[in-house]
Amino acid sequence: MSETIIQMKHIVKRFPSVLANDDVSLEVRKGEIHALLGENGAGKSTLMNVLYGLCSLDEGEIFFDDNKVEIASPKDAIKLGIGMVHQHFMLVEHLTVAENLVLGAEPTKRGFLSYKKAEALVKECAEKYGLSIQPKALVADISVGEQQRLEILKVLYRGAKVLILDEPTAVLTPQKVQELYKVLRNLRENGHSIIIITHKLHEIKEISDRVSVMRSGRIIGTHETSSVTKEQLAEMMVGRPVIFDIKKEECTPGKVVFEVNDLKVKDYRGLPALKGVSFSVQEGEIVGIAGIDGNGQSELLQVLSGLISKTAGKISVSGKEVPAKFTQKDMFNLGVAHISEDRQKWGLILDYSLEDNLLLGLEGEKQFNNGPFLKREAISARAIELIERFDIRTPSHEIMAKQLSGGNQQKVVLAREISKDPTVLIAAQPTRGLDVGAIEFVYKQLLEQRANGKGILLISFELDEIFSLSDKILVLYGGEIIAEFTRDEATVDAVGLCMGGVRRDLNE
Repeated sequence: MSETIIQMKHIVKRFPSVLANDDVSLEVRKGEIHALLGENGAGKSTLMNVLYGLCSLDEGEIFFDDNKVEIASPKDAIKLGIGMVHQHFMLVEHLTVAENLVLGAEPTKRGFLSYKKAEALVKECAEKYGLSIQPKALVADISVGEQQRLEILKVLYRGAKVLILDEPTAVLTPQKVQELYKVLRNLRENGHSIIIITHKLHEIKEISDRVSVMRSGRIIGTHETSSVTKEQLAEMMVGRPVIFDIKKEECTPGKVVFEVNDLKVKDYRGLPALKGVSFSVQEGEIVGIAGIDGNGQSELLQVLSGLISKTAGKISVSGKEVPAKFTQKDMFNLGVAHISEDRQKWGLILDYSLEDNLLLGLEGEKQFNNGPFLKREAISARAIELIERFDIRTPSHEIMAKQLSGGNQQKVVLAREISKDPTVLIAAQPTRGLDVGAIEFVYKQLLEQRANGKGILLISFELDEIFSLSDKILVLYGGEIIAEFTRDEATVDAVGLCMGGVRRDLNE
């Protein structure tokens, strides 16, 4: 018997104006973790969408267990034993964990869904694969890490032998990443094959057996992971050497430009999400907020951007107190720009064109409108300038935002918000799902804003990012700031302990 479970031969996939996969051949062995590495828009997700039946191939062949197969839909892939966990989870939030697990393959009793059987299946599946989860919990109430476990359980429940994971650690904290690695190693030991689509080089080195690198729609090479360095992989991926150590000038903060005092917010259930949060940001300073997902970060971002109301506290921008009831427009007028934590949910209108997404929030500016009519020439000229300045990879400024890769979508949000020339920039998960080349670019943009005297509030689950960029680090736990560090005194161990709830005297 062959040791190969998947063979994709000479795959070609075209979209209008884009050759996404250009004569790609990929081989995946039984019982291995195979990383698929490449910069944004390299064709990784498209190739896996072809394998999972979400995209039809234009040319080429696919073999599963040495048999040529036709995969016209996800149903065909699932029947073969191929499952896919997407970067943006495909869960129904108002259903329970058990209901989501069995959706489409429901156990029944007298023609009706058997909730007891469904819950029993969740427990059985969770115990078998070491993925603890609560069957009766609503998906809306569980953490991002638990949602990912549920997505993995869903494909295993349907008998997957091959798991495709698209950016599996993009929304996980360092602790949850290690939990995921343990799960993946267990699956590998039980004979499953796992394909990880990722940009993270340290992740590849830690978890994968082999790695295939894609660039511009082609496979550049496949290697045993132990035989290549991170630097070699990065150069293969982007076609040039990548700077890993970000150098930044000494921080010389100016006056306070953003201040939050005793901020209190309730979540959608009416429970306290923020319990008296206070901090300030000065000119030319990056203040990083570290913490495990679910400790109030989303509510902090939403209240600061005017999406939800505070129950108490004060917010001030450049000494001016923000009204009790305010909107995103009010914050923009005060000089606050916002890179949202979820580019697809909050940062973009996916069915709008690229140039219209780059305009959002500026429609009322005189240079872009003539009364009730928009000045299309001015809008297009601005879009073309920002596309070039921020290296947004796109065939046209007129295509819809949903046609861009995730990394290029993120660059659109970054370009739009920085181009507003804000006094304060709130950057939430600014490099989520980006490759090393794009991360390097984003870091340079944020540091350039810092050098220009902007105050930056950085909220990120990536500790490396917090440590690379921040001048001051705050730890948010249980809706409270429980620790504050200068960058010089901060260590991964000390910050990590605080992220787990160990309070540090803020007066130290």
